[in-house]
Amino acid sequence: MKGFKIGKIKLKNPLLLSPMVDVTDLAYREICRKAGAAMAYTEMLYIDAILHENKKTKQLMKTRKGEKPVGLQVTGNNEIEFTKFAKLPELKNYDLIDINCGCPSIRITGNEAGSYLLKNPDKIARMIKILKREGLSVTAKIRLGFDNNNVIEVAKQIEGAGADALTVHARLATHGRDIPADWKWIKKVKQSLKIPVIGNGDIFSGSDAARMMEETGCDGVMIARGAIGDPLIFERVLLYLKTGKEVEFDYKKNIKAFNEYLKLAEKYDIVDLARIKYIGGKFIRGFEGAAKARNEFIKLKSMEDVKNYVNRLVV
Repeated sequence: MKGFKIGKIKLKNPLLLSPMVDVTDLAYREICRKAGAAMAYTEMLYIDAILHENKKTKQLMKTRKGEKPVGLQVTGNNEIEFTKFAKLPELKNYDLIDINCGCPSIRITGNEAGSYLLKNPDKIARMIKILKREGLSVTAKIRLGFDNNNVIEVAKQIEGAGADALTVHARLATHGRDIPADWKWIKKVKQSLKIPVIGNGDIFSGSDAARMMEETGCDGVMIARGAIGDPLIFERVLLYLKTGKEVEFDYKKNIKAFNEYLKLAEKYDIVDLARIKYIGGKFIRGFEGAAKARNEFIKLKSMEDVKNYVNRLVV
């Protein structure tokens, strides 16, 4: 099992934690990295909010000393803003900048950002060139298209603009989770490009990751939903890739991982009770009475209540 390189960045293995809104803050990235993720990203942040130094956005941009490699994921639709953004001194805190061209949220596409950008591959290419001119390592995360499949055209434009790697989520922006990710398009993109291609979509086990790599030839596998409330998925997938052995989900270890997340959130001063209750609800599973426990958990009113409740679950 080998890692790969994104530009000058060397990854120790092929597993990446996907940038996910309301999930991949500094504390969550750390527990996923400890479990084995070779690369992690901030959640998607709007260029405009970064430039205006939005308080919540600045909190979500936090990194820690030694968090390497780490990517900052951004989206936007204004090339002038990208030009200003590319010169920000704080970008030195990140190993690469990833442009989100895949988010299907109406709130984002309504601003002609996220997956809306797939309608205009030329614009994506210009944004990449703006960042590359400042000497930044740049990647992009895309879907197969907005409402029709133009993934090969988009991928070639991204490579031609100088991107260092490309992540392909193998669904259209109009596809919901009920439609299976179409991995054959990851293979087609990989066969069309020379830069590294990272596959994304429907990875929930070690066998899923191994099969994606075998079927598509992708350089890396990005885990998204499978890692929400289950950071130890990286540990299990790595073991499978090394030994072929699938290890079952362990709810006790998982609750301990959530307890570690809570401690790190306090340590890094990024406590957000609404976020913690959302993530915590995903951790509380896999045991008898989990549904009742989740319902009790989401009604908690303070961080102290959360910590006490989780400590009772760990015992």
